[in-house]
Formats: sequence, C-alpha cells, structure tokens
Amino acid sequence: MGDRRTGSDSVRRCIVSPASSLNRGLHSLPLPLLGSDLEVPLVTGERARYVNLDYAASAPCLRSVGDAVTAALPWYSSVHRGAGFASTVSSEMYGAARNAVGRFVGARSTDRVVFVRNTTDALNLLSHVLPADTTVVTFVSEHHANLLPWRRGRFIHLPVPRRREDVPGLVEAALAGARSRHKLLAIAGASNVTGEILPIAELASITRRHGARLAVDAAQLIAHRPIDMASLGVDYLVASGHKLYAPFGSGVLVGPSDWLDAATPYLAGGGAARYVSLDSVEWADGDQRHEGGTPNLLGAIAMSAACQALSQVGMAQVAAHEEALRGRIVRGLSTREGVEPLSIWEPAGDRVGIVAFTVRGWHPSAFAAALSAEYGIGVRDGAFCAHPLLSILAPNQPGAVRVSFGVGTNDADVDRLLEAVFDLVRRGARWRYRKEGGRFVPDPDPRPKPVLHSDLPSVGAIEPSSTGGCGVARVA
Repeated sequence: MGDRRTGSDSVRRCIVSPASSLNRGLHSLPLPLLGSDLEVPLVTGERARYVNLDYAASAPCLRSVGDAVTAALPWYSSVHRGAGFASTVSSEMYGAARNAVGRFVGARSTDRVVFVRNTTDALNLLSHVLPADTTVVTFVSEHHANLLPWRRGRFIHLPVPRRREDVPGLVEAALAGARSRHKLLAIAGASNVTGEILPIAELASITRRHGARLAVDAAQLIAHRPIDMASLGVDYLVASGHKLYAPFGSGVLVGPSDWLDAATPYLAGGGAARYVSLDSVEWADGDQRHEGGTPNLLGAIAMSAACQALSQVGMAQVAAHEEALRGRIVRGLSTREGVEPLSIWEPAGDRVGIVAFTVRGWHPSAFAAALSAEYGIGVRDGAFCAHPLLSILAPNQPGAVRVSFGVGTNDADVDRLLEAVFDLVRRGARWRYRKEGGRFVPDPDPRPKPVLHSDLPSVGAIEPSSTGGCGVARVA
C-alpha cells in the first residue's frame, strides 16, 4: 500500500488548513460538542485536530448533554422504586425526559414513549408486539435492523426502484396485495448509506388508505430534520440517542398504545409487572410495560437534553447548515476522476448529511485507514449494516467509504477531507498497510494510545473486530 515515509508538504496542508479556511463556519451553529478540540497522533509523528466525519455511526456528545447528565448524577437514584427524596427527583426527571422526547418528534397525546437501548432494540420491540396475522412491508435497501426482526413473521421485501417517484407505487401495490388482517410499512426516514430521504408524508397517506400502519426508522433523520409524527401521519417512530448527540445508551419507540398494551412485556421482570404470585402475573400498562428492569435514567436525560438543544437552535437551521456542507463535499468529490459518490436514485432528492463513495483502485478499508492514520480524519467504511443495498450500489466491491456530518462540522473540516482525498488519489498512501482481521491497519502503527484510566487495560490490548461491526459486502 505504498512506501512508509515521513510527512510531506501536501500532508501538512491537509493537517493545518489555511487560516481563512479554518475561520470559515467554525461557529456556524451554537451547539458546542465535547471533543471538538481533540488532537490525534498521525503515523508521521505529527498531531492533527481530529476531524470526525462518522456522525451516522455515532454522533459526538453535545456539551449541553454532558452538562445535563453531570447535573443529574448527584440526584441519581431508583426510578419509580423508592420513597427517598432523590428517588422522587429521579422519577420526575425520567418522566420529564419522556415528555421532552415525545414533544420533539411531534408525538400525539395518546402515544406511548418507551425508552429502550437503541434503534435496533426499538424495532425488535415493535416486532415483538405485532398482532397475529400481520404482514410487514420493507425495502431491501433498509439497514439490517429494519430487515431482520420482521423475518419472524410474514414479510414482503420490495426491490429498490430506479426512480424515487416509483416508491409510492411499489408500496401501494404491496399493501393492496397483502391479504393479512394487519399491515405495517417499515421504512428508514433517511438511508444510512446515501442519506436520501423517502417521501414520508405521501407513504403515510398510502398506508392509511389501505388500513395499514407506518413505522419510520428515524435513526438517521431525527438529528437532521424536523419530525412531526402527528402531522406526517407516522404511526411508529424509532431512534437512538447516540445518533442524536446523546451517547448514553438509550433509544426510543414512540407510537399508539393498542399493540403495545396487548402484547406481553418485551422484558419480563421488575417494573413490567403490577402484581406477581407463584402461578399468575398482572402486567403493568403504559410505558413501563415494556421497560422491565431499572431504566436508563441518564440515557433518557441525555436524549431529552439533546432534543431541547436542537429545538432551541431550530431544526430548519440545522438542515440548512448540513445541506451547504453536503453540497460542497459532493461537488468536490465529483471533480476527482476515480471517485464515485453513491446514490440510490438519480437525480438524488433531499438528503441528510451522509455521502458514500468508492475510489477506483482502493479497498475502502485501506482508504479509510489512510485518512485516519495520515490525515487525522475519521470516516466509516464497509457495508454499513446494509449488505443488500451495497451489493446493488457497489457490485463486486467490498463496500464503500462513508463520510457523515452534523452540527459540529464546518468548512474547515470539508477542506481537510477534500484535500486528503485528492492527495491520496493523486499520490497514493505514504505508509504501509496490512490486512488484519478483515481490515487494513498501519504497518507498523507508531501512534500512542491514550491512557484513559489507570485501572483500565491498555487501549492497545483490545483486539479489533474481524468484521468492523457490520462486516463487508461479499464479492462474487
């Protein structure tokens, strides 16, 4: 993968952008992030301000979210389980967080807001509460979390249409042909691979016309676009806190109470039961029915704080900020021969801050490794837990490179990315890379790992995953 060399002038230009570029857009949104001034070591021996372009995997933590969690910690106690004053305060904070998240997504007054671990957990909960004789309709382009849970019952996989305007017709035909008593259309609000947004309001109208319900996987939408479930006609919405600048282990399922109240608890145990004898159980109603065990109070508070911070700035402003950045990235990448941005539909419609691309002659893992090791830029590579879609968009390739961004991204970050991509395409890697566990890593890797806590094992002792989380697309 190229000779091992020390830094060059072109590398240094990518590490430290011109002052005019650095000053552009640095404070375009008043939403400071923890880690925004983080510096990382490079294999060249230099250090660089870390450019985080992996928001779609896990967004960084808003400073206001960290502050809210820190403020709550002294009061942390059991929720709905104690008579102490701290327990009472904790219970009230938990209820307030539930209400805040519901308001942020435009939930109806009759909707349940159930806290779970993440989006995958929420979709599995929804799968658990489906009534008998339900058909679930999804597109093959979905994230695995919105494909695999439905395989326990009857499902229909729709092909990826050539044009975005063909989506409603495919859904209409599928729902009209389904003969089950209950029907559910489960879609991603925005693709986690390309960022393209589906026509949610139009699809909601179609589902109502056929007596069906609509579930929206908002993992890639909730932090980037305004959502109003009531006005859009969305029945169920699922999302993760770690995509919402609140990485404290909480997610949410929002939706009508009937299916949730009719099903047995998702997690049987304390909190989910009102009364238990040796031969019977009376399950709780409401949100607690599916929140067995001690709830993640801090995760709920974090999600609530993120919702409040984004609301104060305004989601329209967030969307405009990200669209300007996305336009610069796409235009820049499109000018470089051999770099191909991926798109489900042409011309592409509205998108959130995600751009995936392939680079001719480069394995995506090697390209991502070089961006990190030589330029201090963090991106994602692979199949992004969407293997069927990647097999369509990038056939005969082991995946793609994905950059994703949000409220903390600025023009200087875009400049760093484009300069690094152009440099790698033009000159190649300046360090050797070897394949280890299915991924490319620097060979050798002289970057010192941080010592986060004296009682923790060395970071360098952690074995890398052989699949990179979701693996890579299989090459025929």
